[in-house]
Amino acid sequence: MANERLTFVLTCTECKSKNYYYAKGKKKEYKVEANKFCKACGKKTLHKEAKASK
Repeated sequence: MANERLTFVLTCTECKSKNYYYAKGKKKEYKVEANKFCKACGKKTLHKEAKASK
C-alpha cells in the first residue's frame, strides 16, 4: 500500500458544521486550513481540518 490516503473533514470555525471532505497522504504532518464557503453560515469562513468519522 504505497499510496495510502487518509480522509479528513474541513469544519467551519464559526458554526462547527462539517462541509468539505479532503484526502491527503499519511506522511503529511501539516494541518489544512482554507477559506471556504459555509452553507450553514452563508458566507466565506475559515475551515480547519478535523478527523472524519467512519
